[in-house]
Amino acid sequence: MVATWFIVGRVDATPPPHSLPNVVVIYTDDQGYGDVGALNSNAKFSTPNLDRLAREGIAFTNAHSADSVCTPSRYGLLTGRYPWRTTRKRGVMGAEGECLISQGRMTLASLLKKHGYHTAIVGKWHLGMDFPGTERNRDWSAPIKDMPLDKGFDYYFGIPASLNYGVLAWFEGRHAKVPPTMLTSKKKNDRHVDYRIMPPYDEIPARSSEKKVAGFEVAPDFIDNQCLTRFTDKAIDWMEGKVSDANNGKPFFLYLPYTSPHYPVCPLPEFHGKGDAGAYGEFVVETDYHVGRVLDFLDRNGLAEDTLIVFTSDNGPEKSWTQRLSDYGHDSRGGFRGGKRSVYEGGHRVPLLVRWPRGIAQPGRTWNKAVGQVDLLATIADLIGEPLPQDAGEDSQSFASVLLDAKRDYKRLPLVNHGNGGGGYRYAVTDDNWKLVLADSKNAAELYNLENDRSEQTNLASEYPQTVARLTMQVNELIARGRTTPGAPQANDTEYWEDLKWMTPSQYDELVKKAMQEVHP
Repeated sequence: MVATWFIVGRVDATPPPHSLPNVVVIYTDDQGYGDVGALNSNAKFSTPNLDRLAREGIAFTNAHSADSVCTPSRYGLLTGRYPWRTTRKRGVMGAEGECLISQGRMTLASLLKKHGYHTAIVGKWHLGMDFPGTERNRDWSAPIKDMPLDKGFDYYFGIPASLNYGVLAWFEGRHAKVPPTMLTSKKKNDRHVDYRIMPPYDEIPARSSEKKVAGFEVAPDFIDNQCLTRFTDKAIDWMEGKVSDANNGKPFFLYLPYTSPHYPVCPLPEFHGKGDAGAYGEFVVETDYHVGRVLDFLDRNGLAEDTLIVFTSDNGPEKSWTQRLSDYGHDSRGGFRGGKRSVYEGGHRVPLLVRWPRGIAQPGRTWNKAVGQVDLLATIADLIGEPLPQDAGEDSQSFASVLLDAKRDYKRLPLVNHGNGGGGYRYAVTDDNWKLVLADSKNAAELYNLENDRSEQTNLASEYPQTVARLTMQVNELIARGRTTPGAPQANDTEYWEDLKWMTPSQYDELVKKAMQEVHP
């Protein structure tokens, strides 16, 4: 199968001829921009395998997750749609609940499956699952529903959510290998400021379904520090079974969302003492090691040249970054303002490294203009020659031209970011070097020029009111249209919501009405 090559808006791009590439997306959890050696020369630990991706590919130095916390970022990565367009405007999901990705919505997995790819997720899901029975009263012989296998993935091995939300077991397909029939709570972590999830675990008390019982569900064989090893082992095992097909025109897509360096910070003993940033640095070093195992597998099997690897993180670093900075001089934020949950750059500017030896022109480059993780869907669609339908990837803009042509110019449409609990639930829009943080009930609008002020220290809103007005109109229109990209307006999943403090419900309704008149004049 050979791709039909085109670039949306840039039909003159000329990529090298080849079969469809394998695609591997490695997604870390709470890893800051400054936690990659290639992006932070002052890092207090080494990341040789991540640095290799940058050296042999492209380092995007102005890349952004769709949100500053876990669940919404994962939604944006997989769907190419801003997560605040869904019913979930704030916070993250637990392990259990209706999947945030609605039935029938295109994902990276369903897009590639349509083109003949094998598709797998190995790791942390955190977008909702429908477990059999109710809490403390399960029938684990029944299948799990509304989960990765219903969203375009052929294979699933992993855990449902962050470890602190429970229902912890090694799930494969629609069942737990060993059911989570015990209870646990957080245990003291002797090596970090957080907690551990490890035995001993407790039996669920009799008649527990009739009362609230402290703790959360866990399988007797589950232990937190085994996640990275098990995920990488399973990912390699799954790819091993696809080597022959990959060499004969049927490629694979692997989504590998690791649990590190999110709490609990629990590096294996063999990584203790690595680097100079305590247990957190050791955990990132261990993560880098497992990335290296994936790279080694691709090398050994002759797949590296035609495998597109994307490495990125779901949001900025957890609040323990302050302690690392004071104790070790390591800045997980990479000098940006804020961290996880923040609307400022440290909350959502994340590492993004892309390597594809057969496809990327002039590897070893950096790209310093804005891109978003929501853009991955349109980029992959571009590379395989699949125009996106009107109701998919509404906020996804292809940056394939950046990969294929070292001299190609590229400008991202206005990019929206969201602060999710770190100082409020605020929105920001960035266009070129201007970033406007929208007003909320407690704070006035803030305007920053990121070219001169990457740490967002000088608010220029009073000096450039016309820029504030222009960016406000831009963000209002793209919210109301249900999309950022050109195309037919699409409905958001809700009407006006309370965090849009800078505009009134009537203003929102008027903009929606105006947008819909494009479809039904």
